[in-house]
Amino acid sequence: MPTESSRPMLRRFRASLLTLGLLANLLAPAKAQFGDSVAGVGPINRSMGGASVAAPIDAAGALFWNPASIGGLGRSEMEFGVELLIPRSTVSSRINAGAFGPGVPSRTLAGNTGGNNGIFPLPAFGIVYQPEESPFTYGFGLFQIGGFGVNYPASRTNPALNPQAPFGSGVGPLWGSYQLIQLAPTVAYKLTDTLSVGVAANFDVGYLSANPGLFASPTRVNGAQGPGLNYPVATNGRSRYGGGFHLGLYYNPGNNWTFGASVKSPQWFDTYTFNGINAKGQAVTPKVDLDFPMVISVGTAYTGFDKLLLAADLRYFDFHNTDGFRSSGFDSTGAVRGLGWQNTFGMALGAQYLLSEKFTVRGGYTFSMCPPGDAVTQFNLVSPNLIQHSLAAGASYLVTEKFTLSLTYVHYFQNSIRGPLVSPATGPIAGTEVVNTSTGDSVVIGATVGF
Repeated sequence: MPTESSRPMLRRFRASLLTLGLLANLLAPAKAQFGDSVAGVGPINRSMGGASVAAPIDAAGALFWNPASIGGLGRSEMEFGVELLIPRSTVSSRINAGAFGPGVPSRTLAGNTGGNNGIFPLPAFGIVYQPEESPFTYGFGLFQIGGFGVNYPASRTNPALNPQAPFGSGVGPLWGSYQLIQLAPTVAYKLTDTLSVGVAANFDVGYLSANPGLFASPTRVNGAQGPGLNYPVATNGRSRYGGGFHLGLYYNPGNNWTFGASVKSPQWFDTYTFNGINAKGQAVTPKVDLDFPMVISVGTAYTGFDKLLLAADLRYFDFHNTDGFRSSGFDSTGAVRGLGWQNTFGMALGAQYLLSEKFTVRGGYTFSMCPPGDAVTQFNLVSPNLIQHSLAAGASYLVTEKFTLSLTYVHYFQNSIRGPLVSPATGPIAGTEVVNTSTGDSVVIGATVGF
């Protein structure tokens, strides 16, 4: 039995466990590599690792990364694609015996739990129309630009996924769904024979659902293990709307080199709100602000080798100045204030080789810094934003003069972050650890129709 002097520490310990998954439900295993942004769209762009700012070889990739580059396609085309993502993630946690004082806990508590996340389809559609003898090129894109899905069962052996109070002292089971869809009407204008500019209006739809809604203020309840915190469900909500803009430059001096740059503004969303009840049966309206960060991309491509195209992009993601990402830690009620991400740099490298008139092969590599650091592992337990390295391989087959089929495979290499449990009252707790691990694979299929 705990002593009277140990009870305040036990209460802080239970509160810490309850906040472990606060934003795990908000941003869960990856549909993305660049934080909450996908690394590319459609089978052709994905097979190039996403590199396309200065290498417009397909409608979807050009529209997604650089609106000015659609004028460099040299044709009118429509592209359809879907990525089937299979994420694999685990959450493990450990509390050493005596971490909270002599005999508290009496033995080491540890467990490892895999997510039952399923398969996620990521659609992509792009159409580009280039009128003859006109300096204008028009386009329209529809993409899933980010999102997640996670499903962790409760666990009596894994401290982080122990049931909520009054039945336990953790936050499990954890479940969440987050989807971001973007519509992008686009126009590019050829200023000179070598330089084009482009602009896209971004219209976004976001949907967020989480259980429990740990971004909400919890209710203090008494259970068999003493007082604890209970968070309401945040599933009774609706889609929210957002928007922004996308600007780009594309430069082709005609010497086998091309260059591009683009700025995608932050995507500003309405506040997500939910109808729920707390542990006392009172009506509550959990809410959270979650926007999409500004993205800056620069790139170059080279075509000086016979039948070979090489492309490279660099990207910058401004998470630290984006609602939902800039803050970290706990508020006065015990809810977590934000993910606490750092700004992120990424790189995409791609190569395309024409094997024959009908068959083209590609390969790509993508690197990204990991936005959450070890210090905020507790607040990103099932974050999708851990992947740093991925490799892609794909091919396209020209079925007819105007119809092409494409297929790509992507592997996301495993990455982990680890850190201590953090108490709202005392900070990091010695003798505790939480580990978040992610990996995955994708298959991307699609078709292109020229007109």
